[in-house]
Amino acid sequence: MPQAIAAQKNAGFLEKLHFFSREFLNYCAYVCEGEPARETFTQRLYAPMVSSSKVLEDFLDFHGAKNSSEWYYYRELVSSVRNLSEACYCQKHIWIRLPFYNLTDTDEFERAGYETHKFLITSLRAICFSALAEARRLNIKLSVRPFVWEDFPGLPTDTRLESDIDDVNLREEKKNIVKITTEFLRAARDFETHGFFEPYSIDVIQTIVPTRLNEQEARRFEMVIHSLQSSFDTYVNRSGLQFRDIALKSLRGYISIVLHLLELTRRLLHYYERHLYEVGYRNTAKKVRDELSQAVNPEQLLDRIVNYGLYYVCHFLVSGQDLAQALLNKNVERGTIVVGVPHEMGFHSRPSLLVAKIVQHYGGQVELCVGYDRFDARSVLDLQWAGGKIQKENIQEVVFQGDKRALNDIQILAGVNYGEDSMGKGIPLPKELSYLKS
Repeated sequence: MPQAIAAQKNAGFLEKLHFFSREFLNYCAYVCEGEPARETFTQRLYAPMVSSSKVLEDFLDFHGAKNSSEWYYYRELVSSVRNLSEACYCQKHIWIRLPFYNLTDTDEFERAGYETHKFLITSLRAICFSALAEARRLNIKLSVRPFVWEDFPGLPTDTRLESDIDDVNLREEKKNIVKITTEFLRAARDFETHGFFEPYSIDVIQTIVPTRLNEQEARRFEMVIHSLQSSFDTYVNRSGLQFRDIALKSLRGYISIVLHLLELTRRLLHYYERHLYEVGYRNTAKKVRDELSQAVNPEQLLDRIVNYGLYYVCHFLVSGQDLAQALLNKNVERGTIVVGVPHEMGFHSRPSLLVAKIVQHYGGQVELCVGYDRFDARSVLDLQWAGGKIQKENIQEVVFQGDKRALNDIQILAGVNYGEDSMGKGIPLPKELSYLKS
């Protein structure tokens, strides 16, 4: 009796397995049977591959496939198809949208993107072959409805719809542009600390991923840039202003290309860490990992993650900084304040550093004016040069001009003698300046 009940339950599992596998395996067969030279599969194909593999993966996970030696490999192949299809979708989106981003000197990036898509589709095809073979081994019914190329048309056409929505509030526009450009500059400075300014050898990459940079860190950056794009589309894009100002259109392009590269990189990092990275697997899992590595070369995957994804994230963040800075300075509300100089010690290292950190925090231009001389308040060295002139001429008050947000905080800082007592020792700063502690 117990055996009969078990057999009945198993029959129910297999019936649904065949149902949920049908669409998934049809897509796998189409990818495998396509011409080997085809490297231009469309988003119209990748999207249903993602959804069908996601549903099947959830079904297998619900029934414990991750802990079954019989079903573990099939589950990993299904997950591999999902991850690689998502990555292909991202890369295809970048390829289609790039001409509209208004960026310059993208020839090398386009070549690298083509090579990345070629690697992804080759890997996806190899995984699909393995999925079909494993389905046959498990006696999963293959009910193939042959697809043709016309079933998966590309998204773009030659038609561009007229831009005729225009709701302008220039005062609010300026505030939002200031906020977006400030956050862009902060994100660029933050990402620069990872140092992806040049391609790396595989030996160096293996010391970086996942120890120094992993899926979690990529997701953090992705969320920051996603927030920027959302703010842009909510508060700038809807007004039509971006179409009147080519610089704004270019800024949107930099934000978008970075976002989609981070999305692609995060998906590839997830796949590498979850499926290919050796972390002391059990025997079954290690064997499956080795099988997957035959289809998706781990070293080539790491190369695409770092020398394409992360390298060009850094490239476009750095390239966009001058544009973001110019837009920030153009739109920021400017002001002038007169404040005293630091008592006793003048503008030596500590006061100069704190002023510079305030200006860098907001990103807008601020200058320290001493007579006819003007000094860049972002630069500690410039401020100390000014300090020498101030001390020599026994000046008691100075003028700061520029970004009003930074000026407000400089005034607060000056009110506590730039964070020093009369002996030049540091004192607690007001809560409004808590960001200076980081």
